[in-house]
Amino acid sequence: MSCDFIALATKGVQNLNPYLPGKPPEELERELGLTGVVKLASNENPLGLSEKAEAAIRGGLHNLALYPDSGGYRLKQALAERFGFAADQVTLGNGSNDVLELIARAYLNPGDEVIYSEYAFVVYSLVTQATNATAVVTQSKDWGHDLIAMQQAITDKTRIIFIANPNNPTGTWLGKTELCAFLDQVPENVLVVLDEAYTEYVKEPDFVNGLDLLKAYPNLIVTRTFSKAYGLAGLRVGYSVSNVDIANILSRVRQPFNVNSLALLAAEAVLTDEQYLERAVAVNTAGMAFYEQQLAEHGFDFIPSVGNFITVDLKQDAMPIYQSMLQQGVIVRPVANYAMPHHLRISIGLAEENERCMDALIKAVDQS
Repeated sequence: MSCDFIALATKGVQNLNPYLPGKPPEELERELGLTGVVKLASNENPLGLSEKAEAAIRGGLHNLALYPDSGGYRLKQALAERFGFAADQVTLGNGSNDVLELIARAYLNPGDEVIYSEYAFVVYSLVTQATNATAVVTQSKDWGHDLIAMQQAITDKTRIIFIANPNNPTGTWLGKTELCAFLDQVPENVLVVLDEAYTEYVKEPDFVNGLDLLKAYPNLIVTRTFSKAYGLAGLRVGYSVSNVDIANILSRVRQPFNVNSLALLAAEAVLTDEQYLERAVAVNTAGMAFYEQQLAEHGFDFIPSVGNFITVDLKQDAMPIYQSMLQQGVIVRPVANYAMPHHLRISIGLAEENERCMDALIKAVDQS
């Protein structure tokens, strides 16, 4: 082959390392001949599908020959009524990752600066690099965002600041006082993207709902997802809420029909299923308490988390432990790509899944 097709790609994409998702259970079962694999790697909802969402999906099957509503009118209206903002402030995406990419594509030029923390969600770096923008990575504070360092990193080239609250993969969180003090210092021409993928799980009294800050901070964009607490990871639907002008700009780069018809129906339905959400949060709270107690009892250090996952410090290379757990039919998440080679992230599952995971972890460490 005479043509170097890699060299034809944009500079940012040439050097991009693609996102690596959690290992699918069926892949591990196929590789090792296992059955009953437990996946606690991708922060999914262990309850499975909401009954209301399932009914909505079944009701929509007869319309699959038709394109979905490209504007997502009904879901936008449902979100607006549920959370108290205007429907035209919403941008729908094929998961919240899609919305993060839309923001980068719409607002970043080559050479613009993007600020995010060293242990922040990896997609921030991917969308920054793909647009040939410049990443400004600030040091963390106790595995979370150091907002003072982030504020000090702002220059006249800064265009976007990404903040995950709670943060993934560390589970740390920011309170209202410190977050608002930071937002007060950010110039209005710098967009602050507040990624709230795990907000439904947080019970801390000082935690702030980012949607409540939108009127005070017109440069704020709040992103959320239906993939976690709402149990629709396989359908890929997320959204952002922002001021109307930002939403208008994002709609210009959003692909038509980027959210499929079943996802639109399921998301609208699950918003009304309050019992499902309450159960999801209760299962997560109980599971988190189990891991905290068990990890401490067995001498493991971990990062306190308010999400639906907990990250464990093994004090050694985590990959052999990860591989040993795979052999036992338990999938967790190595986070070496976050410069955390000694850590494993464990999603909170059902009680029996959590017990099996702890047994596998203890056995793997004992054998290491």
